[in-house]
Amino acid sequence: MHLRDELAADRDAVHELHRLAFGDHGETVVALVRALRDDDPEALSLVAEEEDEVVGHVLFTRSLLDAPRRLVAVQVLSPLAVRPDRQRRGVGGALIRHGLRRLDERGVPTVFLEGDPGYYARFGFAAAGDLGFRRPSLRIPAPAFQAARLSGYEPWMTGTLVYSATFWQQDCVGLREEHSG
Repeated sequence: MHLRDELAADRDAVHELHRLAFGDHGETVVALVRALRDDDPEALSLVAEEEDEVVGHVLFTRSLLDAPRRLVAVQVLSPLAVRPDRQRRGVGGALIRHGLRRLDERGVPTVFLEGDPGYYARFGFAAAGDLGFRRPSLRIPAPAFQAARLSGYEPWMTGTLVYSATFWQQDCVGLREEHSG
């Protein structure tokens, strides 16, 4: 497996990967990825390749932490996708670890996400509320609101995560009730 920065030539493959990995929500995730790329040209977008084929993708984009002293630039991990036939083989974990190393080298203090605590804990994520952070929306289940503090983190950096406007515009914050037709 080879990990590298996403190239413009990878975009169609990355979009198809998200469609496969997210099923019924695939188009929503593809729209989010497109909008996040437009909103954050400095985003860290990584792909995993096997035999010259994109089998995994992760995107890290800017957001803010509303800390008591000042606003702090942080990152959000969203989305992460691995081709269904390549899941449970370490592809997602390799992308996460590689991304966190790169962000740590950039001095990013904290990375946030909404996800399964059982999965993300192995990569250094913990319940963000237990670390002094507040959810940007009450629709995010408290256990799913995760944070990983990196070496640039300082103890005063607590407060509320403020998602970039793109997450709100794409209606991709927290859980929505299912409505029947």
